[in-house]
Order: sequence, then C-alpha cells, then structure tokens
Amino acid sequence: MSLGDTTSGVTIVETGAGEKTGSYVDWPAIIAGAVLASAISFVLITFGSALGLSLTSPYEGESTSLWGIALAAGLWLLWVQVSAFGAGAYLTGRLRRRAYDATEHESDIRDGSHGLLVWAVGALLGAFMAVSSLGAATSTAADAVSNVAGGAASAIGGIASGAGNAADNPAVAGYVDRLFRGQNGEPITQETRAEVGRIFTSSLSEGEFNEDDRNYVAGLIAQNTNIPQEEARARVDQAVTTAEEAVRSARDAADAARKTALVVAFFTAASLAVSAAVAFFAAGIGGRHRDEGVIIEGLGLR
Repeated sequence: MSLGDTTSGVTIVETGAGEKTGSYVDWPAIIAGAVLASAISFVLITFGSALGLSLTSPYEGESTSLWGIALAAGLWLLWVQVSAFGAGAYLTGRLRRRAYDATEHESDIRDGSHGLLVWAVGALLGAFMAVSSLGAATSTAADAVSNVAGGAASAIGGIASGAGNAADNPAVAGYVDRLFRGQNGEPITQETRAEVGRIFTSSLSEGEFNEDDRNYVAGLIAQNTNIPQEEARARVDQAVTTAEEAVRSARDAADAARKTALVVAFFTAASLAVSAAVAFFAAGIGGRHRDEGVIIEGLGLR
C-alpha cells in the first residue's frame, strides 16, 4: 500500500504482508511432491509386478494372452500414475508459499503450474527408475513381449535361414535326423547331411519346397536307409509340413508381440498425459485447501 504526503511531496511505500519478492517457483514444495509421487509409484508398480507374475503360467492354455498382459499392465500403470501424481501434486499445492500479489485466479494457475512441475520432475525420476529397475509392471508386459518376439525370431532364423552350416543348426539338424532315422547302410556322411540341410533351409526361406527338391531328398533318404521311395517321400512331406507350420507360428507370434508392444507404448503415453492433467488440478485443489485452511478428517491434525 502507498501513502502520498502532499506537503513534502514524498511518497511512502509499505510492503504488504506475505508479498512475494523472489521467484514464483517454490522448488522445495515441487521436490517434496515429486518425491512423494515417485515413492507411491514405486510401491504400487512393485506390487503390480508381483500381480503380473500370476498372469503367466508354464502350462499351455493356462497363461493369459499377450493382449491380456498388455491390457492389465496398461490399466494398472494408468491407475498408478494418476494416484501417485495426484497425491504428489496435492501435497505441493498445500506446501507452496502463496504470493499475495496475485488474484485468486492467478494463484490457482500458479498452483496448477507447480503441479505440472511435480509431474515433470516425477516423470524424469520414473524414467530413471524404469531404466535401472526390472521390477516394474510395464516391464512385466515388455518382458513377455520381448521373450515371445525373441523366440519367434530365433525360430524363424533357425528354420528358415541358410546362414552357416545348415546341418549344424539345431533347428534344422532335428529335421535331418528324423528324415534319416532307421538307416541300415553306411553312416550318413557330413556332406549328405549338409546338402539336405541346405536344401531344407533354402526352400523354406523361399517359401516353397518344389517337387524336384522333394524327390531328390527322398532319393537320398531311400538310398541311405534302405526304405521304399514312397515312404521316404512321405517323410519329406511330413517334415516340410511341420517346418512350415513352425515358421508360420513363429511369424504370427512375432506379429502379435509387435502389436502388443504398441499397446503397451500407447498406454504408457496415455497414462503420462492423463496424469499431467490430474497433477495440474490436484495442485489447484491443494492450493485452495491451503488458503481455506481445510482440515483433512481422519488424520487427527488440528
């Protein structure tokens, strides 16, 4: 408030109580809210990771699908982010030192801005925690996606890739062993095994096992195992069908893993966006409760 002295021409200026003279950003309150939000997030995400383990089972048909894991982890992450940042931003709103040089509307905006800063600091802390810790709910879904995608890639690469010595590839060697099972003649040479392995992998990688290759491999089988040509051809057809189904299943699994990873990424981005809005409004509520002296029932504080 200012008073003018008309006789001397001197103006006296008095600083009002609580007037803010420095920065409007109250970093101690922001850091306190971010720490609280990070602590709540860590506890809830750790708890969620334990629940996520129950979504998988070693027994076929008893495990939740990748879509189920991604959906459950995404919804849990959304709830964790909203709860953690809401609580942290509310605390910051209650702790922030209000500058009384602003209108009520301006004070609300400043409280909300402090909530956004709590969200920003907490998001950075959360990113650090996610990188340094593997016990997160999102990593549960991400690990599941990664394992399936990695297994699918190995299956496709092992069966349908002709890199290196095909006969030494465990995925291909198993098919070669079954093709030459029950031999009665001389031991099968490494050259023969390698040749059959190369034909097998190159044909699968091209997407077609033509008749000439089938008949040629069947002839090698009949020659080395002393079985009829028809039976040898039946072995080849069965092996090709099995290998093609394995490659197809692996590619389907890799595609499902890719789509599931997109769902997880979408939920992560959406939860961050929603929690930012929640932090803004929660800090505003905390600021109004600070100004009104609202007492939270049940805490026993007066």
